[in-house]
Amino acid sequence: MNRAVATVLVGAFMATLDSFIVIVAGAEIQADLHASDGQLQWILAGYQLTYAVLLITGGRLGDLYGRRRTYLAGLGAFTVSSVVCAVAQTAALLVAARLAQGLGAALMLPQVYAFLTVLVPERDRHRAFGTLGVALGTASIAGQLVGGLLIGADVLGTGWRSVFWINVPIGLAAMVLAARRLPESTAPRARRLDLRGVAVLSVALFLVVFPLIQETGWTWVFLAASVPFLAAFVLLERRIAARGGDPLVRISLFRTRAFSVGVPLVLVVYTAVTSYYLVLSVSLQDGLGLSALEAGLVYTPAAVTFFVFSLLAGRLVPVHGRRILEIGAIVLALGYASTALLLFGGVDYTPATVIPTLVLQSAGGGLLITPALNAVLGRIAPEDAGVASGVLSTAQQVGGALGVAVVGAVFFGTFTAPSRAAEALAAASLVTCAAAVTAAVLVFLLPRRRPEPASPAGEPAPLPERSAS
Repeated sequence: MNRAVATVLVGAFMATLDSFIVIVAGAEIQADLHASDGQLQWILAGYQLTYAVLLITGGRLGDLYGRRRTYLAGLGAFTVSSVVCAVAQTAALLVAARLAQGLGAALMLPQVYAFLTVLVPERDRHRAFGTLGVALGTASIAGQLVGGLLIGADVLGTGWRSVFWINVPIGLAAMVLAARRLPESTAPRARRLDLRGVAVLSVALFLVVFPLIQETGWTWVFLAASVPFLAAFVLLERRIAARGGDPLVRISLFRTRAFSVGVPLVLVVYTAVTSYYLVLSVSLQDGLGLSALEAGLVYTPAAVTFFVFSLLAGRLVPVHGRRILEIGAIVLALGYASTALLLFGGVDYTPATVIPTLVLQSAGGGLLITPALNAVLGRIAPEDAGVASGVLSTAQQVGGALGVAVVGAVFFGTFTAPSRAAEALAAASLVTCAAAVTAAVLVFLLPRRRPEPASPAGEPAPLPERSAS
């Protein structure tokens, strides 16, 4: 059981790392492939597009055709497309390969959440999700450090291509382990894929995500156009469920407070965390003149802190319940606020200035992100594990895209010259602080008391009250 969990966590780590590791390679990729600014944007963000749009469908495919089979297919697609990325000689080919990587990740990641829900007994699930939170959070923070180290080492003269080659041996090893260790699992009541639901939801998510990752003057038009598609999807799924069919998403999942509050909570948290490391990297390299490796090293204390506090959260939440998430959200907000106050207060912007505040942010994030995943999926019924995992993963990716769009607009609107790096990072810190405050409010809306064990069609359990132990 533990070996199976460890195996799927490798896939989760790879999929998340790939969202961040490429950031530090952007300048070298553009120079080597003579990519335009638009092509570079697609190289960096195209992965998130297919990833976000297809996650729910990927979760449902696992429910229907087998989570082990779908996980292996996604891992295989991700590994093969990583090879294409590494050998690409044109920007266009690299863009296409990045889109394929996103498809592989969309098939792979929902199965990770589903396996934790299906394979791990309820009493141990908070530890399993805690370990997953450590893997995802560490990948998010360490991605740019790993990228900087690989590019700086220039292994065999591969330069930026090493950030893609690293996926290949890990992916191949993970496929062998998954084939040996993972049992097959499907949703008991799943019968067929709701193709109409897939089509309508894919269009709706594309209209949401595309304008957030691609600079366009039509952003609000795209977002407005997504509303009728989302409404049509909800009506379609309700109608299918009412006549006893097999909808892509059971809308009744959102009737439970743990799920309906937890999904927006995850979206808001990733709005802050994902975007912040992007703008911080730009401010360190373009503002302070640090190399990719030097900028990556700035993240090291934060990565270690996140790892430690994520493990600590796994021990504290079963005893103290929602209170740990409350503390985490408040500390996260204080971390962003302290960065803004220092930089707006005229303190010189150096790595030594921001490392303590990054550590504070990571302490809060470790206490919040890890148990938040369990709050949403901790007791999802087996037949809903895949699609609920897809919904949660989609919230993560849409949150990340939203953060890059909003926080990035504030940052780059201020960062007009290297001398304004401190002011730009301070402004971005205020926006992410607002997101963290919103997350804190949502945490206080999560239910406190854990209900009795749910029926097969039951709902996710909220966090426990503090016990007497």
